[in-house]
Amino acid sequence: MDGLRPPNNVTEFVLLGLTQNPHVQKILFIVFLFIFLFTVLANPLIVITISLSPTLSAPMYFLLTYLALLDASFTSVTIPKWIVDLFHQRRIISWRGCMTQVFLEHFLAASEVIVLTVMAYDRYGAICKPLYYTTITRQGLCLLLVVVAWIGGILHVTVQILFLMVLTFCGPNVIDHFVCDFFSLLELACSDTYTPGIVVAAKSGGMCLLIFFMLLSSYIVILSSLKSHGSEG
Repeated sequence: MDGLRPPNNVTEFVLLGLTQNPHVQKILFIVFLFIFLFTVLANPLIVITISLSPTLSAPMYFLLTYLALLDASFTSVTIPKWIVDLFHQRRIISWRGCMTQVFLEHFLAASEVIVLTVMAYDRYGAICKPLYYTTITRQGLCLLLVVVAWIGGILHVTVQILFLMVLTFCGPNVIDHFVCDFFSLLELACSDTYTPGIVVAAKSGGMCLLIFFMLLSSYIVILSSLKSHGSEG
């Protein structure tokens, strides 16, 4: 992200946050600090437990390890800065920091969703095709699926970043959010944002619907298979 250059006269953005009420801010600080600490401690604990246990070597646990790392990373992108900003009246983020935040948010979120989908079909194979599961699902395939998740995340976020890089920002620079968000940035742009908004909304919506129906279909098949096995036995 070092090659990014702030367009025109905008070098930083002001984040309004969730509230300006100091009492509510204190409550939010306590709640989200607890959530953040729990997330960054629980997910590494999952990784350590799976890594040290010789009985947890199935592909599902390999994918679970990667999912835990993604979850901890995703939480660490925005929450720490927002918690610190609760104690500041003026919450500033630089142009490069904002673009980096957008990139990591969408990259990690897309990768996490793809891994969740892969895990659902891993369970489908283990339950519905048990005789083929152990021969097909090996360590090499799991590594390949993780690489696919990375590539999918990069492809997803590249569109957002390219659109943001060609937009013109000439003020105001106040974001009505506690993080840098793609559509919040579109509202601040001086240039035409109709096409970027439509393309990104259609792409993100299509991706969510596709993954939703893939997950739904896999779990319907799994539940149907369990029901038939239960009635037989």
